[in-house]
Amino acid sequence: MKNTTTIKLLNKALIAGISLSLCASSAFADSSWPAQEAGATAAGFTEQGINALDAAMEKIVADQDVAGMVWLLAKDGEVATFETAGLNSIDTQTPMAIDSLFRIYSMSKPVTGVALMMLHEQGLWNFDDPVSKFVPQLANLRILSSYDADGNVETVSPTRAPTMRELLNHSAGFGYGLSGDDPVNNAFRDTAVLASDDLDMLIDKVADIPLLFQPGEQWSYSIAVDIQGYIVQELSGLKFGDFLQQRIFEPLGMSDTGFYVKAKDVNRFAEVHNWDSERNRLVQRPHRTDRPSYLDPERLESGGGGLVSSTHDYARFLQMLVNEGELDGTKIISPESVRIMRTNSLRDELNLRGTATSDGQAGQGFGVDFAVIYDPESANSPHSPGTYYWSGAAGTWFWVDPVEDMFLIGMIQAQGPRRPGADNMRNVARDIIYDSIVD
Repeated sequence: MKNTTTIKLLNKALIAGISLSLCASSAFADSSWPAQEAGATAAGFTEQGINALDAAMEKIVADQDVAGMVWLLAKDGEVATFETAGLNSIDTQTPMAIDSLFRIYSMSKPVTGVALMMLHEQGLWNFDDPVSKFVPQLANLRILSSYDADGNVETVSPTRAPTMRELLNHSAGFGYGLSGDDPVNNAFRDTAVLASDDLDMLIDKVADIPLLFQPGEQWSYSIAVDIQGYIVQELSGLKFGDFLQQRIFEPLGMSDTGFYVKAKDVNRFAEVHNWDSERNRLVQRPHRTDRPSYLDPERLESGGGGLVSSTHDYARFLQMLVNEGELDGTKIISPESVRIMRTNSLRDELNLRGTATSDGQAGQGFGVDFAVIYDPESANSPHSPGTYYWSGAAGTWFWVDPVEDMFLIGMIQAQGPRRPGADNMRNVARDIIYDSIVD
């Protein structure tokens, strides 16, 4: 790997260029923040702590736990650290850069949630509305009741229709196809729901697949947020991607965020890597061929997992949430909407990932497209009560602590096997950060 100090100096120079170009590109806001670090002290941390955080993330890259990383920590609107290490691509030896682009996968979900909450503020839907009010194709869903190894499947009628609240917190009963060896998740894979041409096709496929359980009875990670994207499209009268662009990305100065990568930006698009046990090193994963390329402007506008973004852009999105709905004088949603999003809405007996056979993760629930840590002691977490978070399938992650007005983003591109003994970078970063806050 190239000398880390040299790469940092290059990135610092690049930051200034980003600042100027992004300021010029946005008619809504000065989008240069968070390009310039204020430093540990200005952000309310010890210098020793932030140096330890940077060193720990650099070691994770040097140990080949990931090929490259960008990390950003901000508190009270000040950037404590915004650094990079490693490579965008092992094959081409392209350095990871401040403006690298990432598949953020399920970190698309909170963006979709904000879009839907904007329409809630307009009075276009309510939490107790049935989903079928806005997606009539889902009016006649069935519930999987039993199945056997011979392929015999029995279904029953739902006791009631799933509600918008349940769609937002993944307790509506929908499958996803990302895991699970049951007829519902198998049907998602067999019909290639996530490879649909558009949201209309996706909804038509979902309508033919039963729910996993009665609405509200369990928590199951699901296709729900792609359905939310369809609802945004239907209620707004705009194509989903156009709504996000006009109502969220342009106002926030998120010029690098969208559902595909422009040809001019391909060199900034980080590759995905995994550990190869035979070669005892990281290798670059081949691109998927079962879905349209990320370079295809016509690929599915998946609200559940389709966005590409930069660390800069996603930091602006998160700071808007820290500020309870506005950034640089631009209001996106109301403080009340942000509070609703970050409040657990699962029924009292149910935790995050709680099922019929598992109590799930103690002290953690789900709000509007965020997981919520409502009881840090039960969750064995140093986070403040009400901290909300999520992550993406290629390893990107974030959390927001509303008590400390603080957030962290880690951007990587890793899927598949990891190096044996690899550090849990999320916990390493979290523990250093909380130990470094100046009282």
